[in-house]
Amino acid sequence: MMHKGSCLCGRVSFKVAGALPAPTACHCVNCRKTSGHIEASCDVQKSDLTIEGAAHLAWFASSPKVKRGFCAHCGSSLFFNPNFHDWIGVSMGAFDGETGVKLALHIFVGEKGDYYEIADGIPQNQR
Repeated sequence: MMHKGSCLCGRVSFKVAGALPAPTACHCVNCRKTSGHIEASCDVQKSDLTIEGAAHLAWFASSPKVKRGFCAHCGSSLFFNPNFHDWIGVSMGAFDGETGVKLALHIFVGEKGDYYEIADGIPQNQR
């Protein structure tokens, strides 16, 4: 099984080998600022991810523990890459077509914006 995705302009594309794990939705301030709302991603093994057009990726160290990858041309937020881990978060909105997964968890709901409610019945973690 192979899942494909890309940025808005198509300069960066990627493939993830195998089934995707259930994604989480992050409501922390950093994710809200980089995505414009909340950020939903699934964590895949780095060895299962192939990136084409990596020369068009820009990386921003949003904290001492993580960097975020986005297209340097169109600005699409694509990756959440924690330092010293063998996994990388891939933004759900960047996948092409059906993913076959459903959201499993909301995290950092203690930092969520005041302009929306979470009422989907999915478990929520304060952090």
